[in-house]
Amino acid sequence: MVEELTPAEVNERVQAGDIRVIDTRSPEQYERGHIPGAINVPLGNLPSRVSDMDWGDTDVVCACPVGQSSKQAAMLIQSYEGVEEDVLVASMAGGYEEWEFDLETGPAGDA
Repeated sequence: MVEELTPAEVNERVQAGDIRVIDTRSPEQYERGHIPGAINVPLGNLPSRVSDMDWGDTDVVCACPVGQSSKQAAMLIQSYEGVEEDVLVASMAGGYEEWEFDLETGPAGDA
């Protein structure tokens, strides 16, 4: 089972700088507006990129349009052996549809 964080909880943790956001939407959707500091890794690319990323010891939340595919992304990341056991890997409940906070715009940077 994947833990879910509300958009308000995600926003609070983003402001505190203690969570990494993985945005699983397309690059086009990401460029139109994303959670500040989010890393764009489209869901279809995640299986091939998960081992290339430095997961470290920072908690991770996955975000998608409505909070469904982000659960799949979180399960995939959780199962990767490079993620520490004590790292929270969660999905953002309701996805971007429920996000009511500021968004950044612009192209994705490298993860």
